[in-house]
Amino acid sequence: MLTFSYTARDPATGQKIKAEVQADNEAAAAKLIRKEGLAPLEIKPLTGPSSNPISKFRNRIATKDKVIFSRQMSTLINAGLPLVQSLRNVVSQTENKAFKVVINQIITDVEGGKALSEALSQHPRVFNDVYINMVAAGEVSGTLDNALERIANQQEKDAEIAGKIRGAMAYPAIVLLVMGGVVGFMVVKVMPQVEVIYKDIPGANLPFITKALLGVSHFVTKYWWVVLILIIIAVIATTRYARTGPGKQVIDKLKMTVPPIGPLFMKVYMARFARTGSTLVSSGIPLIKMLEVVSRAINNVHIERSIKNAIEKVKGGKSLATALEGDPNFLVLVPNMLRIGEESGALEDMLEKTADYYEKEVDNQIKAISTIIEPVLMVILGVVAFIVVAAVLLPIYGLAGQTIVK
Repeated sequence: MLTFSYTARDPATGQKIKAEVQADNEAAAAKLIRKEGLAPLEIKPLTGPSSNPISKFRNRIATKDKVIFSRQMSTLINAGLPLVQSLRNVVSQTENKAFKVVINQIITDVEGGKALSEALSQHPRVFNDVYINMVAAGEVSGTLDNALERIANQQEKDAEIAGKIRGAMAYPAIVLLVMGGVVGFMVVKVMPQVEVIYKDIPGANLPFITKALLGVSHFVTKYWWVVLILIIIAVIATTRYARTGPGKQVIDKLKMTVPPIGPLFMKVYMARFARTGSTLVSSGIPLIKMLEVVSRAINNVHIERSIKNAIEKVKGGKSLATALEGDPNFLVLVPNMLRIGEESGALEDMLEKTADYYEKEVDNQIKAISTIIEPVLMVILGVVAFIVVAAVLLPIYGLAGQTIVK
């Protein structure tokens, strides 16, 4: 999909409007502009979607937008409105401009004869595999409204867990940021003044800790640009490495094993596996297809590999519980619950109960981590404060001792 900048006139006010629109071609862009009640005057293709980070952030489509879209579509379809009319009603109530463009394109595709799931698949950055497959299953079974309702519930659960994790990490991140700022100020501004005070005093012998911090101060003050370049290079290199295959494997493994976040992420992955699996099974997705979709939704290469191995075993005639049993990337409770579900014919219910259990465990784990983090941060702050204060005060005590001796 291309991005076009356009100038249009509002017939009601006569005002000229300049904005951007995403469409497959210029004709489709003009059609979308007219649907907004505007008269296009000039349409110019850009080199691609806006590369401006600020523009990307401004045009971001949040989970909340997609949840509202799903719930509104579910309600309207359940009320008996035709699909296109439902989409038009939803787009008229959507405030996010970027999402408006996407929905308008979906309307165009549906009017052109495409199924809703096929139209959604043209926007993989907005609608993931789980969303598209559930909509497709709802279309086939004639329960699209129920499928959209389940999708909204699934998205809300995922967003809730992600929000709790971000909230737990916010406090230590802020404390460490403030601590870094204070230490930086002490090293760059205070330590040079300490050196000036003691520089011309005969017999003044600065302790090692003061000399070490002064050395850091001199380097940072004189070669601040080198420090800045090194930080930028480190951030870029780490980000790029994390996106490569080997880098993602290392980071995903660390997420699963490093305490205290390892147990937390394992429970998050188990909850995601069970919740997504339950949602797909309840929509009528076959087991193998469900596992394929879930493997892509987990967002961990090691668990994804385990699920793919399980798929091959299931194809060979084994039950899902047996296929996952003993796998180090799955917690023991998961295959046990799956076995009960498969034997009782209530796999969907067992997956849902497993998801509920691990979501509660995630809450407890986050509370435990928050309880541990606070005293650990206090210790770190105390050590850093001791080092800085010692670097400033030890020379004073040294001079005082020399004065008394004399």
